[in-house]
Amino acid sequence: MPYTFNRSQELFQRAQKSIAGGVNSGIRKMEAPVPLYFERGEGPFLWDVDGNHYLDFQLGQGAILYGHAPAGMAEAIAAQARLGTHWAAQSRLEIEVAERLQSMIPSAELARFNNCATEVVMAAFRLARAHTGRPLILRFEGHYHGWSDEGTVSAGTPPSSWGDDEAPASFHASQGVIPSVPEQFVVARWNDPEHLRRRVDAHRGKIAAIVFEPVGCNTCCLEPVPGMMSAIRELCDRDGMLMIADETITGFRFGAGGAQRWLGISPDLTIMGKAIGGGTPFAALAGTRAAMACITSGEVMHAGTLNANPLCLAASKWCLDQIIALGDGHPDGLCRLGKRLMAGLVKLARENGIPLHPQGPGMIFHAVMLKPGATEGPVIDYRDYMRRHDAARWAHLRRCLLEEGVRAIERGLWSISLAHRDEHIEEALHRAAIAFKRHAAEWAVNAVPSVPAMAK
Repeated sequence: MPYTFNRSQELFQRAQKSIAGGVNSGIRKMEAPVPLYFERGEGPFLWDVDGNHYLDFQLGQGAILYGHAPAGMAEAIAAQARLGTHWAAQSRLEIEVAERLQSMIPSAELARFNNCATEVVMAAFRLARAHTGRPLILRFEGHYHGWSDEGTVSAGTPPSSWGDDEAPASFHASQGVIPSVPEQFVVARWNDPEHLRRRVDAHRGKIAAIVFEPVGCNTCCLEPVPGMMSAIRELCDRDGMLMIADETITGFRFGAGGAQRWLGISPDLTIMGKAIGGGTPFAALAGTRAAMACITSGEVMHAGTLNANPLCLAASKWCLDQIIALGDGHPDGLCRLGKRLMAGLVKLARENGIPLHPQGPGMIFHAVMLKPGATEGPVIDYRDYMRRHDAARWAHLRRCLLEEGVRAIERGLWSISLAHRDEHIEEALHRAAIAFKRHAAEWAVNAVPSVPAMAK
């Protein structure tokens, strides 16, 4: 019988009396039928307040690479808590974590720490402008770089505000943004190297940096087409711009060296979050000595009361040691499990007449749900995704999966953790078979349902 969520519903109603909107991150309100409340996690599993048991492929939006509540990390945090939680000063731990990053990521000659990747993005943009003396940042449609005024420019532009193909509009979805912020960005379409060259040439001499997700995990797991990464590096070298890789999601999931080693690129600055802290509020900016020079000299302010907090450093040290111990074989195991899950979902989709087409490298992938009449084949950029992906139908299937105990991110992203095993993939597919059958039946009856009726 499908799961019910009565206790979560009661808590959400209670929360709205004391918490603005009832949640502490706006995206959490997207979860249907209600934002869920959880009591505990273990390995690849979660349990909510209604007693429902989930195989988790959401994994804290990608932060829980190591599985939920790993004993070693809990012990590392507890040991540090007994010594002190915060000193607003230095500790040996921060050197040890920085040295690990140097050994893992070739471009990480120096590092600085923050509490979340949004802060690191702000620091990277400030640093790039100081380094070059230029005002503009070039970014790509659909790539997400945190929730600050600068981070979400053109991250989720509606079709009505796209602008033309050659000069995409610089758009911000939030009210209250400093009006001039969108004007400080040049927006390009992803996976079109020649278009990128034209956008750079149109603003040549004014662009401080090109920022990008090496694999567009926030939009459909868009892997770069041949020539895309080399074009970014070539243009940055030609014009003295900084190449900024936002590895908030890809970092350590794609191996010890991140997606940059996976793809064979060498950025000037790297943004790291999520898996670097294993679910604790920790993030890092790493880069070459030359690119970090203005922070080193103090010309660029980089501060924060809780930067290099020892609790988070203890967690990060443990996390990085797990990745180092996996050696060069990582992420082969994650890719194998992910591809097995993708193949199983495709099989179920075909059996039930559902136009689901997962794409991605395996350790992370996106469930593309094609609209009626949409062409098949890989999605290559944000506009292509928006034109072909049936968000309403995916939301219905995602709800059916949730009610059978399989949890993926609302926007369609699935992640594999180091705690997942073959038997967990098998169990997920067994549960998914029930969800897919239910979805197919309900979707056939209701031409355009928003979400399934809440299970009684």
